[in-house]
Amino acid sequence: MGQASDTSNGDSIVEKFLDAIWMERGLSVNTLGAYRADLLALQRWLAQRDTSLIYAVRADLLAFMAWRAKEGAKPRSTARQLSSFRRFYRFLLRDGLITEDPTVKIEMPKIGRSLPKSLTETEVDALLQAPDVSDPLGHRDRAMLEVLYATGLRVSELINLHQNQINLNQGVLRIRGKGERERLIPLGEEAQRWLRDFFGSARGEILLERQSDYVFPTRRGDRMTRQAFWHIIKRYARKAGISARMSPHTLRHAFATHLLNNGADLRVVQMLLGHSDLSTTQIYTHVARARMKELHAQHHPRG
Repeated sequence: MGQASDTSNGDSIVEKFLDAIWMERGLSVNTLGAYRADLLALQRWLAQRDTSLIYAVRADLLAFMAWRAKEGAKPRSTARQLSSFRRFYRFLLRDGLITEDPTVKIEMPKIGRSLPKSLTETEVDALLQAPDVSDPLGHRDRAMLEVLYATGLRVSELINLHQNQINLNQGVLRIRGKGERERLIPLGEEAQRWLRDFFGSARGEILLERQSDYVFPTRRGDRMTRQAFWHIIKRYARKAGISARMSPHTLRHAFATHLLNNGADLRVVQMLLGHSDLSTTQIYTHVARARMKELHAQHHPRG
């Protein structure tokens, strides 16, 4: 295109964009990291063709997406990247850095919406009982699992939970989730009991003389990482004999599905999960219906 790629300038534009959307929307570190990775991947690909992010046109983006598909990228991954590009180029257009948005006439790839994996209530019970609560770390893990299933928190919200976000007298958690939206979530009696037991004994044994504001600290007094919690979940799932494929959000999915299975209102579940859009929550109605069909076929004499 005759426009030499300036990588350092491209990097600064990407960082300016990330700073702007972080200030406007309060996005999570993980979301910002995904935007950065998508844009830098496009930037590197464009640089090999002697152009840059600012001078890219619709044909460049279509060629990049075609190359990604040829390399084995799934439609869901391509759709996420295109979403990143759209937000980026709208930002450039708004700031007067470009005069035309190259993503305008690019259609999203068609993707089927996959149902989140859930556990039966029996499987959840087995998972909750897997930790050895005679060990302080096992006691901590049991309390974490109980709180996760009782509230449907995101894993990032659980591991970042601070003591001042819990009110055991009122039985609620105060959570600031995606987009800095705050929500109050009730704690069930069982989760409250495990938290009180944990605060009264095991937490002090884990910390010894150290201080930490995190509800569920490591032995160093630090915040647990997502990866560490993921390993904990998988270990207890094996111990509980659960064969279903697990993910860090499995208990969040179980929380939502079991609420709906037992008659909860969809908008209440939306509020508890912290979804800004009801359509995001509606996927759980499909999970609940699928489970009901399965139970009907299994137990009804004419199933």
